[in-house]
Amino acid sequence: MSTLAMLLFPLGMAFAASSDLLTMRISNKLVLLLVVGFCVVAISINLPLQQFAMHVTCALVVLAVGFVLFALRWIGGGDAKLAAATTLWLGFGLTLPYLVYAALLGGVLTLLILALRNMPLTPFLARFRWLERLHDRKSGVPYGIALALAGMLTYTNSTIFERLTA
Repeated sequence: MSTLAMLLFPLGMAFAASSDLLTMRISNKLVLLLVVGFCVVAISINLPLQQFAMHVTCALVVLAVGFVLFALRWIGGGDAKLAAATTLWLGFGLTLPYLVYAALLGGVLTLLILALRNMPLTPFLARFRWLERLHDRKSGVPYGIALALAGMLTYTNSTIFERLTA
């Protein structure tokens, strides 16, 4: 059970990143799985109720800010929900490092995609819809990749991970 619980978060992040890359969507079911998974893991490791409440509060704050950014059309709705679900696992102590990593990785990702868009897309590569979509200047940036990578970078420092590996 411990190994499965330990891998739930990284596998969820990997799926979110690949899904956003290939489809420009992050599934609500995946976000819900991360939320329910956190609750099950938190119970299984006997996370104190006060700490559990702080993790939930952190996620709700990030979700509220994410929805404001979504309303301003600065980020996608899936990105807002993924960031909130990720910070649920990380808590307040790791949210700032997570967001810094996400910003830095998102900047690099954006620069790479902009560079890709300045190169011609060969007919062979144009056969792949996801590459064609990434190449389209009207298309957004699959920021879920940066959010997922940042989540994986910070997860090993989380209380959840530490308790699962103890």
